[in-house]
Amino acid sequence: MIRVKRVETKKELREFLLLPFNIYRGDKNWVPPLISDVAETIDPKKNPFFAHAERELFLAEKDGKVLGRVASIIDYNYNNYHKENIGYFGFFESFPDYDVACALFDQVREELKKKGMQRMLGPANPGLYDECGFLFEGFESPPVLKMSYNPPYYIEFCERYGMRKEKDFYAYSIRTDQEVPEKLKRVLGYLQEKKNIRVRRIDLKRLDKEILLVKEIYNDAWSENWDFAPLTDAEFDYLGKKLKPIAIRELLPIVEIDGEPAGVSLALPDYNQVLKRLNGRLFPFGIFKFLIYKNKIDCARLWALGVKRKFHNLGIDALLYYETFESAKRLGYKWGEVSQILEDNIAVIRPIEMWGCRLYKKTRIYGMEI
Repeated sequence: MIRVKRVETKKELREFLLLPFNIYRGDKNWVPPLISDVAETIDPKKNPFFAHAERELFLAEKDGKVLGRVASIIDYNYNNYHKENIGYFGFFESFPDYDVACALFDQVREELKKKGMQRMLGPANPGLYDECGFLFEGFESPPVLKMSYNPPYYIEFCERYGMRKEKDFYAYSIRTDQEVPEKLKRVLGYLQEKKNIRVRRIDLKRLDKEILLVKEIYNDAWSENWDFAPLTDAEFDYLGKKLKPIAIRELLPIVEIDGEPAGVSLALPDYNQVLKRLNGRLFPFGIFKFLIYKNKIDCARLWALGVKRKFHNLGIDALLYYETFESAKRLGYKWGEVSQILEDNIAVIRPIEMWGCRLYKKTRIYGMEI
Protein backbone atom coordinates (compact mmCIF):
# COMPACT_ATOMS: atom_id res chain seq x y z
CA MET A 1 0.00 0.00 0.00
CA ILE A 2 1.17 3.50 -0.87
CA ARG A 3 0.16 6.24 1.52
CA VAL A 4 0.42 9.92 0.57
CA LYS A 5 0.45 12.27 3.52
CA ARG A 6 0.54 16.03 3.90
CA VAL A 7 3.73 17.48 5.40
CA GLU A 8 2.67 18.96 8.75
CA THR A 9 5.44 18.34 11.28
CA LYS A 10 9.10 19.30 11.50
CA LYS A 11 10.03 15.63 11.16
CA GLU A 12 8.02 15.33 7.94
CA LEU A 13 9.54 18.54 6.58
CA ARG A 14 13.00 17.16 7.28
CA GLU A 15 12.08 13.94 5.44
CA PHE A 16 10.88 16.08 2.52
CA LEU A 17 14.18 18.01 2.41
CA LEU A 18 16.48 15.00 2.79
CA LEU A 19 14.77 12.55 0.41
CA PRO A 20 16.89 13.54 -2.65
CA PHE A 21 20.06 12.61 -0.78
CA ASN A 22 18.81 9.01 -0.72
CA ILE A 23 17.51 8.94 -4.29
CA TYR A 24 20.70 10.33 -5.87
CA ARG A 25 23.20 8.49 -3.70
CA GLY A 26 26.00 7.34 -5.99
CA ASP A 27 25.00 9.62 -8.91
CA LYS A 28 28.25 11.40 -9.82
CA ASN A 29 26.45 14.21 -11.66
CA TRP A 30 23.91 15.18 -9.00
CA VAL A 31 24.67 18.39 -7.11
CA PRO A 32 23.25 18.45 -3.55
CA PRO A 33 21.47 21.76 -2.95
CA LEU A 34 21.97 23.59 0.31
CA ILE A 35 19.29 22.14 2.57
CA SER A 36 18.78 25.52 4.23
CA ASP A 37 18.26 27.17 0.84
CA VAL A 38 15.55 24.71 -0.22
CA ALA A 39 13.89 25.08 3.19
CA GLU A 40 13.79 28.86 2.73
CA THR A 41 12.48 28.57 -0.83
CA ILE A 42 9.44 26.54 0.26
CA ASP A 43 8.80 28.58 3.42
CA PRO A 44 5.78 30.89 2.92
CA LYS A 45 7.06 33.12 5.72
CA LYS A 46 10.45 33.71 4.08
CA ASN A 47 9.88 33.54 0.32
CA PRO A 48 7.86 36.54 -1.00
CA PHE A 49 6.67 34.39 -3.92
CA PHE A 50 4.08 33.01 -1.52
CA ALA A 51 2.55 36.44 -0.97
CA HIS A 52 0.69 35.71 -4.23
CA ALA A 53 0.97 31.92 -4.30
CA GLU A 54 0.19 28.90 -2.16
CA ARG A 55 1.63 25.43 -1.77
CA GLU A 56 1.06 22.11 -0.06
CA LEU A 57 3.81 19.54 0.48
CA PHE A 58 3.29 15.77 0.33
CA LEU A 59 5.26 12.61 1.05
CA ALA A 60 4.59 9.14 -0.34
CA GLU A 61 5.26 6.14 1.92
CA LYS A 62 5.39 2.46 1.03
CA ASP A 63 6.03 -0.28 3.56
CA GLY A 64 6.87 2.42 6.11
CA LYS A 65 9.56 4.06 3.95
CA VAL A 66 9.43 7.52 2.37
CA LEU A 67 9.88 6.93 -1.37
CA GLY A 68 8.63 10.13 -2.95
CA ARG A 69 7.71 13.78 -2.48
CA VAL A 70 5.88 16.52 -4.37
CA ALA A 71 4.43 20.00 -3.90
CA SER A 72 1.12 21.35 -5.14
CA ILE A 73 1.57 25.01 -6.14
CA ILE A 74 -0.71 27.78 -7.42
CA ASP A 75 0.77 31.09 -8.56
CA TYR A 76 -2.14 33.53 -8.66
CA ASN A 77 0.12 36.23 -10.07
CA TYR A 78 0.81 34.09 -13.15
CA ASN A 79 -2.83 33.09 -13.51
CA ASN A 80 -4.12 36.65 -13.25
CA TYR A 81 -1.61 37.88 -15.83
CA HIS A 82 -2.35 35.11 -18.35
CA LYS A 83 -6.07 34.73 -17.53
CA GLU A 84 -5.52 31.05 -16.77
CA ASN A 85 -6.44 28.51 -14.10
CA ILE A 86 -3.16 26.62 -13.92
CA GLY A 87 -1.56 24.81 -11.02
CA TYR A 88 1.93 23.34 -10.78
CA PHE A 89 3.49 20.23 -9.39
CA GLY A 90 6.96 20.94 -8.08
CA PHE A 91 9.88 19.64 -6.01
CA PHE A 92 9.05 16.19 -7.33
CA GLU A 93 11.39 13.35 -6.39
CA SER A 94 10.78 9.61 -6.42
CA PHE A 95 12.57 6.31 -6.30
CA PRO A 96 12.09 4.25 -9.51
CA ASP A 97 8.59 3.10 -8.60
CA TYR A 98 5.84 4.29 -10.97
CA ASP A 99 3.09 3.54 -8.45
CA VAL A 100 4.69 6.04 -6.07
CA ALA A 101 4.91 8.70 -8.77
CA CYS A 102 1.33 8.03 -9.85
CA ALA A 103 0.07 8.45 -6.28
CA LEU A 104 1.90 11.76 -5.96
CA PHE A 105 0.59 13.11 -9.27
CA ASP A 106 -2.93 12.01 -8.28
CA GLN A 107 -2.61 13.92 -5.03
CA VAL A 108 -1.56 17.14 -6.76
CA ARG A 109 -4.34 16.88 -9.35
CA GLU A 110 -6.91 16.37 -6.58
CA GLU A 111 -5.51 19.32 -4.62
CA LEU A 112 -5.52 21.64 -7.65
CA LYS A 113 -8.97 20.53 -8.76
CA LYS A 114 -10.38 21.44 -5.33
CA LYS A 115 -8.99 24.96 -5.83
CA GLY A 116 -10.65 25.36 -9.23
CA MET A 117 -7.59 24.79 -11.40
CA GLN A 118 -8.14 23.37 -14.89
CA ARG A 119 -4.63 22.38 -15.96
CA MET A 120 -1.50 21.05 -14.24
CA LEU A 121 2.03 21.97 -15.35
CA GLY A 122 5.40 21.10 -13.96
CA PRO A 123 7.79 20.79 -12.51
CA ALA A 124 8.04 24.36 -11.23
CA ASN A 125 10.18 24.92 -8.14
CA PRO A 126 8.25 26.95 -7.11
CA GLY A 127 7.55 29.12 -10.20
CA LEU A 128 8.32 29.00 -13.91
CA TYR A 129 10.95 31.75 -13.59
CA ASP A 130 12.85 29.67 -11.04
CA GLU A 131 14.39 26.22 -11.41
CA CYS A 132 11.90 24.31 -13.54
CA GLY A 133 11.49 21.48 -16.02
CA PHE A 134 12.78 17.92 -16.15
CA LEU A 135 16.09 17.30 -17.88
CA PHE A 136 15.57 14.95 -20.85
CA GLU A 137 18.76 15.50 -22.87
CA GLY A 138 22.25 16.09 -21.51
CA PHE A 139 22.67 13.71 -18.59
CA GLU A 140 26.40 13.34 -19.25
CA SER A 141 27.49 16.27 -17.06
CA PRO A 142 26.43 17.95 -13.81
CA PRO A 143 23.96 20.85 -13.95
CA VAL A 144 25.21 24.39 -13.50
CA LEU A 145 23.79 26.75 -10.89
CA LYS A 146 19.98 26.64 -10.52
CA MET A 147 19.50 24.22 -13.41
CA SER A 148 17.50 21.01 -13.31
CA TYR A 149 18.87 17.51 -12.91
CA ASN A 150 16.86 14.32 -12.44
CA PRO A 151 16.87 10.59 -13.21
CA PRO A 152 15.83 9.82 -16.82
CA TYR A 153 12.91 7.74 -15.54
CA TYR A 154 11.05 10.89 -14.46
CA ILE A 155 10.32 11.48 -18.15
CA GLU A 156 8.82 7.99 -18.43
CA PHE A 157 6.72 8.60 -15.30
CA CYS A 158 5.20 11.82 -16.71
CA GLU A 159 4.39 10.37 -20.12
CA ARG A 160 3.03 7.12 -18.70
CA TYR A 161 0.75 9.18 -16.46
CA GLY A 162 -0.65 10.97 -19.51
CA MET A 163 1.25 14.25 -19.38
CA ARG A 164 2.53 15.73 -22.61
CA LYS A 165 5.15 18.26 -23.57
CA GLU A 166 4.13 21.84 -22.82
CA LYS A 167 7.39 23.66 -23.55
CA ASP A 168 11.06 22.81 -23.92
CA PHE A 169 13.95 24.94 -22.70
CA TYR A 170 17.43 24.88 -24.21
CA ALA A 171 20.84 25.26 -22.59
CA TYR A 172 23.87 26.20 -24.70
CA SER A 173 27.55 25.92 -23.87
CA ILE A 174 30.37 28.10 -25.14
CA ARG A 175 34.12 28.10 -24.60
CA THR A 176 35.79 31.40 -23.82
CA ASP A 177 38.66 30.68 -26.22
CA GLN A 178 36.26 30.87 -29.18
CA GLU A 179 36.69 33.76 -31.60
CA VAL A 180 34.05 36.45 -31.93
CA PRO A 181 32.36 35.88 -35.35
CA GLU A 182 33.20 38.50 -37.99
CA LYS A 183 29.55 39.44 -38.53
CA LEU A 184 29.16 40.20 -34.84
CA LYS A 185 32.40 42.19 -34.81
CA ARG A 186 30.91 44.53 -37.42
CA VAL A 187 27.72 44.99 -35.39
CA LEU A 188 29.70 45.58 -32.20
CA GLY A 189 32.01 48.06 -33.90
CA TYR A 190 29.01 50.07 -35.09
CA LEU A 191 27.40 50.10 -31.63
CA GLN A 192 30.62 50.98 -29.82
CA GLU A 193 30.96 54.09 -31.98
CA LYS A 194 27.50 55.39 -31.04
CA LYS A 195 27.93 58.16 -28.48
CA ASN A 196 24.41 57.74 -27.06
CA ILE A 197 25.03 54.10 -26.12
CA ARG A 198 26.75 53.44 -22.81
CA VAL A 199 27.77 50.13 -21.28
CA ARG A 200 28.42 49.96 -17.55
CA ARG A 201 28.33 47.36 -14.78
CA ILE A 202 25.68 47.06 -12.09
CA ASP A 203 26.98 48.64 -8.91
CA LEU A 204 26.57 46.03 -6.18
CA LYS A 205 27.19 48.67 -3.50
CA ARG A 206 23.94 50.38 -4.46
CA LEU A 207 22.04 47.28 -5.47
CA ASP A 208 18.81 48.55 -3.92
CA LYS A 209 18.74 51.27 -6.60
CA GLU A 210 20.10 49.16 -9.43
CA ILE A 211 17.55 46.40 -8.89
CA LEU A 212 14.82 48.89 -9.82
CA LEU A 213 16.42 49.31 -13.24
CA VAL A 214 16.62 45.53 -13.64
CA LYS A 215 12.92 45.34 -12.75
CA GLU A 216 12.10 48.02 -15.33
CA ILE A 217 13.89 46.06 -18.05
CA TYR A 218 12.52 42.67 -16.92
CA ASN A 219 8.88 43.74 -16.87
CA ASP A 220 9.21 45.09 -20.41
CA ALA A 221 11.62 42.65 -22.08
CA TRP A 222 10.04 39.43 -20.81
CA SER A 223 6.39 40.55 -20.80
CA GLU A 224 5.38 38.54 -23.87
CA ASN A 225 7.19 35.34 -22.87
CA TRP A 226 5.17 32.19 -22.22
CA ASP A 227 6.64 31.80 -18.72
CA PHE A 228 6.43 35.47 -17.70
CA ALA A 229 4.67 36.84 -14.65
CA PRO A 230 5.54 40.30 -13.28
CA LEU A 231 7.63 40.05 -10.13
CA THR A 232 6.67 42.14 -7.13
CA ASP A 233 8.96 44.69 -5.48
CA ALA A 234 9.40 42.29 -2.56
CA GLU A 235 10.48 39.51 -4.94
CA PHE A 236 13.05 41.76 -6.62
CA ASP A 237 14.41 42.84 -3.23
CA TYR A 238 14.63 39.19 -2.21
CA LEU A 239 16.37 38.30 -5.47
CA GLY A 240 18.89 41.09 -4.93
CA LYS A 241 19.69 39.88 -1.42
CA LYS A 242 20.18 36.32 -2.66
CA LEU A 243 22.41 37.34 -5.56
CA LYS A 244 24.57 39.97 -3.88
CA PRO A 245 26.84 37.53 -1.96
CA ILE A 246 27.60 35.44 -5.06
CA ALA A 247 27.47 37.98 -7.90
CA ILE A 248 30.56 39.43 -9.58
CA ARG A 249 30.19 42.99 -10.86
CA GLU A 250 32.07 42.35 -14.11
CA LEU A 251 29.47 39.77 -15.16
CA LEU A 252 26.53 42.18 -14.82
CA PRO A 253 26.60 44.59 -17.79
CA ILE A 254 23.76 47.03 -18.37
CA VAL A 255 23.29 49.06 -21.56
CA GLU A 256 21.84 52.56 -21.47
CA ILE A 257 20.64 54.49 -24.51
CA ASP A 258 20.34 58.24 -24.06
CA GLY A 259 20.46 57.60 -20.32
CA GLU A 260 17.59 55.10 -20.35
CA PRO A 261 18.21 51.49 -19.24
CA ALA A 262 17.78 49.47 -22.44
CA GLY A 263 19.07 45.99 -21.65
CA VAL A 264 20.80 43.92 -19.01
CA SER A 265 22.73 40.67 -18.78
CA LEU A 266 23.02 38.74 -15.53
CA ALA A 267 25.63 36.00 -15.31
CA LEU A 268 26.75 34.17 -12.18
CA PRO A 269 29.69 31.94 -11.33
CA ASP A 270 28.71 28.28 -11.37
CA TYR A 271 28.63 27.73 -7.62
CA ASN A 272 27.36 24.21 -8.25
CA GLN A 273 31.03 23.32 -8.62
CA VAL A 274 31.38 24.24 -4.94
CA LEU A 275 28.02 22.89 -3.74
CA LYS A 276 28.96 19.47 -5.11
CA ARG A 277 31.54 19.25 -2.34
CA LEU A 278 29.37 20.44 0.58
CA ASN A 279 26.77 17.64 0.79
CA GLY A 280 23.97 20.14 1.40
CA ARG A 281 25.44 21.91 4.42
CA LEU A 282 27.47 25.08 4.66
CA PHE A 283 28.05 24.79 8.41
CA PRO A 284 29.99 23.87 10.40
CA PHE A 285 32.71 22.59 8.02
CA GLY A 286 31.28 23.31 4.58
CA ILE A 287 32.18 26.98 4.86
CA PHE A 288 35.89 26.11 4.70
CA LYS A 289 35.39 24.09 1.52
CA PHE A 290 33.33 26.93 0.12
CA LEU A 291 36.13 29.44 0.69
CA ILE A 292 38.71 27.08 -0.83
CA TYR A 293 36.82 26.02 -3.95
CA LYS A 294 34.95 29.21 -4.89
CA ASN A 295 38.15 30.54 -6.46
CA LYS A 296 38.50 27.39 -8.60
CA ILE A 297 35.18 27.82 -10.45
CA ASP A 298 35.83 27.69 -14.21
CA CYS A 299 32.31 28.33 -15.56
CA ALA A 300 29.67 31.07 -15.45
CA ARG A 301 25.99 30.77 -16.26
CA LEU A 302 24.28 33.53 -18.23
CA TRP A 303 20.85 33.07 -16.70
CA ALA A 304 19.06 36.26 -17.75
CA LEU A 305 19.46 38.64 -20.67
CA GLY A 306 16.76 41.05 -21.75
CA VAL A 307 16.34 44.10 -23.97
CA LYS A 308 13.37 46.43 -23.84
CA ARG A 309 11.07 45.87 -26.78
CA LYS A 310 11.51 49.34 -28.28
CA PHE A 311 15.26 48.68 -28.54
CA HIS A 312 14.92 45.34 -30.33
CA ASN A 313 16.75 44.80 -33.63
CA LEU A 314 19.51 47.27 -32.74
CA GLY A 315 22.06 44.63 -31.78
CA ILE A 316 21.90 45.41 -28.05
CA ASP A 317 21.62 41.70 -27.26
CA ALA A 318 24.85 41.03 -29.18
CA LEU A 319 26.57 43.82 -27.25
CA LEU A 320 25.46 42.31 -23.93
CA TYR A 321 26.64 38.82 -24.98
CA TYR A 322 30.00 40.28 -25.96
CA GLU A 323 30.46 42.22 -22.73
CA THR A 324 29.56 39.16 -20.65
CA PHE A 325 31.76 36.88 -22.77
CA GLU A 326 34.81 39.15 -22.59
CA SER A 327 34.42 39.68 -18.84
CA ALA A 328 34.20 35.92 -18.24
CA LYS A 329 37.34 35.42 -20.31
CA ARG A 330 39.24 38.11 -18.34
CA LEU A 331 38.14 36.52 -15.07
CA GLY A 332 39.66 33.22 -16.15
CA TYR A 333 36.51 31.21 -16.85
CA LYS A 334 37.06 28.46 -19.42
CA TRP A 335 33.44 28.09 -20.50
CA GLY A 336 29.91 29.26 -19.91
CA GLU A 337 26.29 28.16 -20.16
CA VAL A 338 23.50 30.27 -21.64
CA SER A 339 20.14 29.10 -20.25
CA GLN A 340 17.19 28.64 -19.99
CA ILE A 341 16.05 29.60 -23.49
CA LEU A 342 12.51 28.87 -24.66
CA GLU A 343 12.62 26.56 -27.69
CA ASP A 344 10.55 28.97 -29.81
CA ASN A 345 12.35 32.19 -28.82
CA ILE A 346 14.08 32.47 -32.18
CA ALA A 347 15.08 36.10 -31.60
CA VAL A 348 17.26 34.95 -28.70
CA ILE A 349 18.41 31.64 -30.18
CA ARG A 350 19.66 33.18 -33.45
CA PRO A 351 22.45 35.34 -31.95
CA ILE A 352 23.39 32.57 -29.51
CA GLU A 353 23.94 30.11 -32.34
CA MET A 354 25.61 32.78 -34.47
CA TRP A 355 28.10 33.21 -31.64
CA GLY A 356 28.99 29.52 -31.92
CA CYS A 357 27.26 28.22 -28.83
CA ARG A 358 26.46 24.50 -28.73
CA LEU A 359 23.05 23.17 -27.71
CA TYR A 360 23.89 20.54 -25.10
CA LYS A 361 21.00 20.19 -22.65
CA LYS A 362 17.21 20.30 -22.88
CA THR A 363 14.59 20.45 -20.14
CA ARG A 364 10.84 20.01 -20.49
CA ILE A 365 7.73 21.34 -18.81
CA TYR A 366 4.92 18.80 -18.88
CA GLY A 367 1.22 19.55 -18.78
CA MET A 368 -2.23 17.95 -18.75
CA GLU A 369 -5.88 18.76 -18.22
CA ILE A 370 -7.09 18.11 -14.68
